[in-house]
Order: sequence, then structure tokens, then C-alpha cells
Amino acid sequence: MRKSISAAAVALGGSLALAALVVPTTATASPPQGGTCFDLGTAGKYGEFIEGNDTHSPDAEGAVAVGGNADFSKSGFTVGNELTRAEVDALPGGYSLVVGGDLIQQNAHVQVMKGKGVYAGNRIGKGQLEGVSKGTSPIDFAKEFANLRHVSTELAKTTGGAPTVDGRSITFTGTDATANVFTVAADVLQKAGDVYLKVPAGSTTVINVTGGSYDQTKGPTSGFWIWDNAKGAYVQDDKLQSADGGAERAELLWNLPTATSVTKHSGNAWPGSVLAPNAAFNLGTGGPVNGSVWAKSLTGSGGAETHHYPFAGCLPGGTTTTPSGSPKPSESASTTPSGSPKPSESATTPGGTGSPTPGGSGSPKPSGSTGATPSPSASPTGSTGGGGSSSGGGGGLAFTGADGILPLTIGGVVVLAAGGGIVYAARRKKAGNAS
Repeated sequence: MRKSISAAAVALGGSLALAALVVPTTATASPPQGGTCFDLGTAGKYGEFIEGNDTHSPDAEGAVAVGGNADFSKSGFTVGNELTRAEVDALPGGYSLVVGGDLIQQNAHVQVMKGKGVYAGNRIGKGQLEGVSKGTSPIDFAKEFANLRHVSTELAKTTGGAPTVDGRSITFTGTDATANVFTVAADVLQKAGDVYLKVPAGSTTVINVTGGSYDQTKGPTSGFWIWDNAKGAYVQDDKLQSADGGAERAELLWNLPTATSVTKHSGNAWPGSVLAPNAAFNLGTGGPVNGSVWAKSLTGSGGAETHHYPFAGCLPGGTTTTPSGSPKPSESASTTPSGSPKPSESATTPGGTGSPTPGGSGSPKPSGSTGATPSPSASPTGSTGGGGSSSGGGGGLAFTGADGILPLTIGGVVVLAAGGGIVYAARRKKAGNAS
């Protein structure tokens, strides 16, 4: 009987100790890598965020902030027609138009459609002015642009995959479901007549463009095509349609950290947001940017608008934050524009040349594929912070290194000691009964 009691006690203590060692705990779980986003600050809430002067007409669908003078005299200007109530409330002071310098009208009509506007300098050349008043700028433009330049520089340090160049076409192909980063020289990109992008729906895409200037009129670049994962075909991006309802466009960022001039060709709609904090940005006279523009200065007229498709991606490598803005569903994601050539529906690039995955190796996924499983270094799709969920970041153990093993080992020793105490107490009791 003594033997049975001892065996049971030892078994109990051993089992408890073993359980303490093998059951994973979330308290010491390592957060998934790559789960943080760069914070775009107040600038991320604006569709046009310009450090110096902005000479633009006739409108911007989102919010506009200008650190210098705003010249809207050519044909007037309207601001913020596509903003939601929540987006207006998130702006500093509810100002969807901020002008840090002079407001130049010269009898043109200037109107803020949603929210309100403020100018800190003088009003030059009277005209109809609606929803705008003189006051103090609520934005520290120097601070905001210091942050934008930091973000742009840090993003450019990421070694990205190279695109495939095939004649007058250039194709960016990525398979990571969370984030895809590419690097291309400006003089290579500006030679493309058509630019193609193929990534999984909803993944953040960063295209780092190197060089001192980028000019789409050199090609000229006439079209941007994004792979629609649901249709298994490329769709030309424009106001009325975008691939996967705008999922890829909403998380696409063109980063030009060293460019001092950026020129958009008037013959296309440019999807995604553009970060060019040191550049004079020329929008041209036709065709919109379907996203936000952050630049040193800006000029544009005619159909060269900024459409309200706020950047909603997670720019990897920065501090934890909620990305500014949210994707705006496309009014229609149905068909290729009439008169446009129908792109190949195969997974190969135009011309039949396979594209490398980011990192420069591998081949594209089969037609209709939405991409590979994220690499262990990536956060789960849709993650915007490094919150330490034990289920993300490529799986693996719930703890790593001595930080996790040591407390469990101590716990096991304590439990074993408890088991020994049970054995000792049982033996004393048995001896007392025998006497």
C-alpha cells in the first residue's frame, strides 16, 4: 500500500510539473515581427498636403492643407466634396482647407463643400468665398514635413524586389499577403508606356522610386493596370473602377524620397498615394491622382485633380499607429474601359516574361492566384500594430529563449517539491497507523 501511495504522489507531482513545462503561455509570447506602421501624422488625413505653395484648380475631392500660398485664381477651387462626417471630425479643428499663407482668388469662386476652411495670410483679389475665414493655421507644417521626410527616407532603406521590364511595359509582381516592397530607378519607370501591378488583394505595396526627378511625359506613361484577383485579369485604374473594389489602390504608396521634381502625364489616372516630400509636383492639365499627394509644392489644372482615396495601408517598420484614412469602395469594379486593350489574363507579364517576386527570385503565381502565405517576418493581413498576438507572424512557439523557459522551470521545481511533500506526509501517516 505504501508503494501505491508513493507512486501516485510522484506521478501527480511529475504530471503537474510536466504540464507546466509543455503548456504554452501567452504572457511571455513574442509579438509578431513587422507588425508596426509608420505614423503619417496629421498629414495622413489630407488628400493634398503641401509644404510650400499650391497653385491648383478646379477641385480636390478630399481635404487640402497648404503651408504657403494657395492660388486658386485660374478657375476657382472646391474642396472636400467626398469627405465623410467622421473624416471631417478627425481633421484638426474640422478644417478641410488650411492655408498657412495667402489665399489668392482674383475674383474666382472658392468653396469648402464639407468641413470648414481657414487662411492665415491675406486674401488677394476678392471673389465668392464660402466656408472659409481668416484665422490661425492649426497645423505645424515644419513638424509634419520633418516626419514625412523621416518616413520617406526610412522606407527607402528597405531593399525591394525589382520589376520586370518588357519593351514599353513594366510590371511589379509580389506574392506576400501583408506587404510588398519594390525599388525602381526613376529613369527606368518613366520610360514605361504601361505600368502593371500584381499583388494579393489588400496587401500594402510600397514602390520606392530612386533619382532626382521623375517625369511620366518622357514615355509617355498612359496607363496603370492593377491585377484583379477576383477576375483573374488586369484592370485599368480610373475613377469608376479599380481592381478588387479598390483594395490594392487604397494600400499603394509611391515613395520618391530624393526627387526634387515629379511630373504626371495628363493622359492617365495615377492610382495610389504619392509621397514626395522634397519635390515640386506638377499634376499637369488632365487625369487625376487616385490617392493622396504629399509634396513640397504643387501645380495642376483642368482634370488634374486629387481624388479622395485615402491611404489605408500599414507602412512597415515604424511606430505602432492606426493608418490614416480607409479604403473607399469603387463605384464600379466591373469592366475594362471601352476602347482600352484587353490585358492578358495569364499570370505572366505583358509580353510573356515572368516577373520575380519581391527579393528578386521566383516566378509569378498561377493565373487567378491571390498570392502566397505571408512570410514569417510579416504581420497578419490587416494588422496595424505590434500588439503581441500569439497567433500572428508565422506561428512558432509561444515563447522564445530563457525568458520563457526560466519561470516555467521554476514552477516545475515547485510542483515537484509539492509532490515530494505529499509522499512524505503519506509515509508518516502510514507509520502512525502501524504503531
